[in-house]
Amino acid sequence: MTVLLALLIAVAALTGHTWLNAARWLRRPTDRPDEVDEPVAVLLPLRDEATRVTPCLRALLAQRGVPGLRVVVLDDGSTDGTADVVRAVAGGDPRVTLLTGVAPPPGWLGKPHACWQLATRADPDATALVFVDADVVLAPHAVAAAVTELRAARVTLLSPYPRIVVATAADRLVQPLLQWLWLTFLPLHAMERSPRPSLAAAGGQFLVVDRAGYTAAGGHAAVADKILEDVELARAVKRAGGRIALADGSRLATCRMYDDWPQLRDGYSKSLWASFGHPGAAAAVVAALLLLYTAPPLIALGFAMTAPRVSMVALGAYLLGVAGRVLTARATGGRWWPDALAHPVSVVVLGWLTLRSYHLRKRRRLTWRGRPVS
Repeated sequence: MTVLLALLIAVAALTGHTWLNAARWLRRPTDRPDEVDEPVAVLLPLRDEATRVTPCLRALLAQRGVPGLRVVVLDDGSTDGTADVVRAVAGGDPRVTLLTGVAPPPGWLGKPHACWQLATRADPDATALVFVDADVVLAPHAVAAAVTELRAARVTLLSPYPRIVVATAADRLVQPLLQWLWLTFLPLHAMERSPRPSLAAAGGQFLVVDRAGYTAAGGHAAVADKILEDVELARAVKRAGGRIALADGSRLATCRMYDDWPQLRDGYSKSLWASFGHPGAAAAVVAALLLLYTAPPLIALGFAMTAPRVSMVALGAYLLGVAGRVLTARATGGRWWPDALAHPVSVVVLGWLTLRSYHLRKRRRLTWRGRPVS
């Protein structure tokens, strides 16, 4: 019973931290920004995105409040006609520049190399760079709001996290864990103020950086071989003396990351090993998550008839864990009912994906978009 009470207190403390982050420290860019008076380059790397790029590019061309907006698109070795789709959508718009990428040299992964090509070939007058993935659709005021928040927060790098669109059961189980993990375990206020590179987080789907600070940090050349290039770029910014911040971008952007379960499975498998580092650390974290969030409902069910008090304490721990998911969803525009009730199952799936990630990496079988990633 003592151990169970300790578990209840631990889950309560983590859920309290989720609430504190969501209510006090999570930045929320305005949805009514003033006009941005600086030149901004939006950088869009594409590799085999013919079926996805149209909504993304149309949304970029519909941006308001950024008179100095330029859009630079890089076709990174696509074989599905992505460049033709870009030309058709752009329709000769002078704000759009389409580049043909070159294969990454030894020591580079594909995404960092594509972003580096974009950054180095963007308009040299642009003082802010906005990196956007093809699966992101921006609201008409999104770029203006993100750049405004970047300047208001006085940071070098701002990561406005999009609202993740969920459609399948797999989406609903796994995708909400992204926001839940950093709202529950990452001290957002301390992250902004601390110079420690280890205390950093970012999402590469929608990333806004000050051009001078990006250059000082070495840009994507500093993270050439990193699978989590977004997080590593945030750390590079900190090492160069800059500051970073996370923001709720649910009113600014939506993102449908994966179309089906195989894509989601492989997408997480390619990078989870890099999130945890040493396998021992991964095992410890996954074990702790299973103990805190999956064990309580099992205990509650197992002792419901024989030890009602034990069952009630375990039930309380389970409900507190569910509350954390609800807080996260409400803070980031996500879906909470009835999805949050399945939080213990979500944690089990995360554990399996983590195990799969290490297994495939050990056998050098991790690939993405036809390229090896480890």
